[in-house]
Amino acid sequence: LQEIDMVLFINGIPLITLELKNAWTNQTARYHGQKQYREDRDTNQPLLNFGRCLVHMAVDTDEVYMTTKLAGKSTFFLPFNKGHNLGQGNPPNHSSNGVGGHKTAYLWEEVFQKESLANIIQHFVRLDGTSKDPLNKRTLFFPRYHQMDVVRRLVGHAAENGVGQTYLIQHSAGSGKSNSITWAAYQLIETYPVSDKVPGSRGLDQPLFDSVIVVTDRRLLDKQLRDNIKEFSEVKNIVAPAHKSSELKSALENGKKIIITTIQKFPFIIDGIADLSDKRFAVIIDEAHSSQSGSAHDNMNRAMGRAEVEEAEDAQDKILQAMKSRKMRGNASYLAFTATPKNTTLEKFGQRQADGSYRPFHLYSMKQAIEEGFILDVLANYTTYKSYYEIEKSIEDNPEFDTKKAQKKLRAYVERSQQTIDIKAEIMLDHFIPHVVNAKKLKGKAKGMVVTQNI
Repeated sequence: LQEIDMVLFINGIPLITLELKNAWTNQTARYHGQKQYREDRDTNQPLLNFGRCLVHMAVDTDEVYMTTKLAGKSTFFLPFNKGHNLGQGNPPNHSSNGVGGHKTAYLWEEVFQKESLANIIQHFVRLDGTSKDPLNKRTLFFPRYHQMDVVRRLVGHAAENGVGQTYLIQHSAGSGKSNSITWAAYQLIETYPVSDKVPGSRGLDQPLFDSVIVVTDRRLLDKQLRDNIKEFSEVKNIVAPAHKSSELKSALENGKKIIITTIQKFPFIIDGIADLSDKRFAVIIDEAHSSQSGSAHDNMNRAMGRAEVEEAEDAQDKILQAMKSRKMRGNASYLAFTATPKNTTLEKFGQRQADGSYRPFHLYSMKQAIEEGFILDVLANYTTYKSYYEIEKSIEDNPEFDTKKAQKKLRAYVERSQQTIDIKAEIMLDHFIPHVVNAKKLKGKAKGMVVTQNI
């Protein structure tokens, strides 16, 4: 039968289609609902054409899956679940009368409410590309649950608590962090205080923030995020890149709505915010990667007279040091997005608990990302190799010399030897080519990562 179980309309316009499954008929959204969309639904039907509906959902009493593009057997579904115990799925639904409800009740009790749908349509759904691009080559963006949830919580908290707040958003790789940051940036510049008493409020008819500053830790990521933010923009000239201090100063003073810069400019941001005390800012910090590496890091160490550094200062360290060395003003809120916060970062940006510990404002865990299939568990097929070295000794022991330090230096010397590197590379390639490349794992779209102690 070519009958879809449910379609949501607004003023006669179809928005969302749903295939409903339940355990009583031994059917699940994960398998049967997705299979029905892939194999039994005719995508030539106008309702199922790409772009006619915002999203298509397979729903049962435990889980929700979604896709914005039906493409037969090639249709790719994403989970639209809250997560449970840091993993996939949804938590138990304990209703007020003690009777357990469906785990997916949040879909109709929260997401499908009129105000919620209007918010999704206005602020989240985006069609990338231009009108000149073929429709079937474009992508329709619909938020995953955690993306929608974190943005709404940030906006709601800012509206109620005003300017001068700090937030830690701990989102794993595979969370779609660039889109989350983009959605947050656009919605924060349109956030209004709930009352005149909210810190930073200049009236209920005035937005809380004059500008949102997005800080990335690499120039390449800066360009990627800038392109992403511009792609989502419906108004020209509200996004300004700031690679130089002069550009940053100009963008801040001229009130550009969204300013994108790098962590190297973070001290200038703090100083600029302090100088513009009559304005209000939201600073979004994306520091998932180390900002110092390779020759640039070595050159800096040499310039500072440090021949050796045990642990490179990363992006989180730089941010915390800049904030510590300057007097922070109350006319800015800081939102840090990171996958792996240090304890010092948690203490600075996190929420203090009754027992003295700190937790992030919002969490999308690595465990959930792995279980939902967005990243691979690197420990699942972890192979270790023991290394043995034989070094010829030509002098007698020196009792005053630090043996551990000597062994560390010798190991570093051997590990950097071209012969050692060649052997390790050969071992990796002997496994990688037959088991990954020739086996066509992940349909040839996988990303590889080579991790080394140093370069």
